[in-house]
Amino acid sequence: MCEVCGVKVTGDGYTDHCPKCLWGKHVDQNIPGDRKSKCGGLAEPAGLTFKDEGTDKYGKKIQGEIMIRHRCQACGKETKNRIAGDDDADKVFLLAGEKDKKEVKIQLWGE
Repeated sequence: MCEVCGVKVTGDGYTDHCPKCLWGKHVDQNIPGDRKSKCGGLAEPAGLTFKDEGTDKYGKKIQGEIMIRHRCQACGKETKNRIAGDDDADKVFLLAGEKDKKEVKIQLWGE
C-alpha cells in the first residue's frame, strides 16, 4: 500500500515506487532488489534521467530508457529507478526537464 496516496502497489521484486503518484520507498541498499536498506524512508520523485546515454556509431546522441530519480526524505540518498509499464505516464512526463521533454514524450507515447 502506498504511504502517500493509498494505492495498492504490487510488483516483481524490484518495484519500489507507486505507479500512481511515483513516490518510492527507500528499501534497497546497494543493488536494485536487494531490500537491505534499514532506512525505509519515503522517496520523493525528484526528476528524470536516462539509462545508458551515449552516442551511436554516427555520433548521434542516444537516449536510454527513462529512469525516475528519487530522493529519500529520511536520509537524503538519491537513487534511480526504471519506469514501469503501469506508471502514470502523465506524472512521469511532468518530471521531465525542458531539454528532455521531446525524448520523454517519444518514449512514453511514441510521438
